[in-house]
Amino acid sequence: MTIVHKVREKTPLIHHLTNQVVMNFTANGLLAYGGSPIMAKERQEVAEMASISNGVLINIGTLVDTELEAMIIAGKSANEKGIPLVLDPVGVAATNFRKKATEQLLDELSFTAIKGNAGEMAYLVDVAWETKGVESSDGNVAELENIAGKIAKKYETIAIITGETDVISDGETTKQNKTGHVMLTKITGAGCLLGSIVTASIAVGDSALEASYQAVEFYGAAAERAVKQASVNGTGTFIPAFLDELQT
Repeated sequence: MTIVHKVREKTPLIHHLTNQVVMNFTANGLLAYGGSPIMAKERQEVAEMASISNGVLINIGTLVDTELEAMIIAGKSANEKGIPLVLDPVGVAATNFRKKATEQLLDELSFTAIKGNAGEMAYLVDVAWETKGVESSDGNVAELENIAGKIAKKYETIAIITGETDVISDGETTKQNKTGHVMLTKITGAGCLLGSIVTASIAVGDSALEASYQAVEFYGAAAERAVKQASVNGTGTFIPAFLDELQT
């Protein structure tokens, strides 16, 4: 049974502490994929919310200081219950605030998977990389595999580096995925939604590495199918087509 079929069979509840720009898109995308989203950041309820979820996603895209404590509380609750916890360190290298927040998250929590673009992931293991805001260059695959392996070993996690070629590693085994389309880089929240879908997949999969790989592969293939639709003329028409393809 493929990971998408497992997600649709079990409908995992995924607790998102994610960025405000992408909440609606992420929720609709996860629903299309087969998961069940909930968005909750209130410090007084995040531990309980995380404890009743099947997976927790922490995304620092629009992080403010008051949310960091809630993320740590939710993450500790997930760790205590053995619930998969995924980190998306959006734009981690852009500012000192993001750097320090991510360092605290990584110090205090144990993540099942960490997903980001090449620049974000390179920063986590002190590899110099060209970045601009929250974007980065892709680099070559050998470099990406090296970075992914270092992250996986350093943080005892699954490392997922997204780009023209996606690289997924557990420190011992490394997989590449080449599905996808440049249109994903032209819309807001494509990477953030992928983090949600990865979390849902890990929540129901037997292997976090294989679940992550299958999720990334399916996601890219859905984008490839969407751009071929006759109704797609640009980003505005791509988004609904893409959501439809996530449901196939």
